[in-house]
Amino acid sequence: MSQYENGKQSDVDQFVIFRLDQESYGVSIHYVEIIEKVTAITRVPNSNDFVLGVINLRGEIVPVIDLRKRFNLSPSTITEESRIIILSVEDMTVGILTDSSSEVLNIPKNQIENTGTVLSIVDETSVEGIGKVDDRMIILLDIHSILELDKAEN
Repeated sequence: MSQYENGKQSDVDQFVIFRLDQESYGVSIHYVEIIEKVTAITRVPNSNDFVLGVINLRGEIVPVIDLRKRFNLSPSTITEESRIIILSVEDMTVGILTDSSSEVLNIPKNQIENTGTVLSIVDETSVEGIGKVDDRMIILLDIHSILELDKAEN
């Protein structure tokens, strides 16, 4: 069950591109609701260490995940460029904190490769593929795995 088996089949997929450290990452535009500047985040006790807390987004309480912590990257400070990408996944709204968000890219499916054992930065179950656009490589994330939705039987 892949995000690519969703409704319209085409030869191109759209991804919202963002940065962590010096790497470009992408998430399917189908999950993205909005991109927000970072606002006050309220810590939540006893949550996973990669959950920063929650924000109040126009009256809705939204949990925020720090992707740097989730991927065991070095911590960084929140800057003017930092963004929270608000995602809607399986009737759940969640934000992911990124260093910056830059663009929406169309990536032809034939330019997306499986990761295999190429990556050591990210657990390969968190990655759906690598998109090649011109001379750039973009790590395409599996949001279900990152959010641990397959383990969310509470």
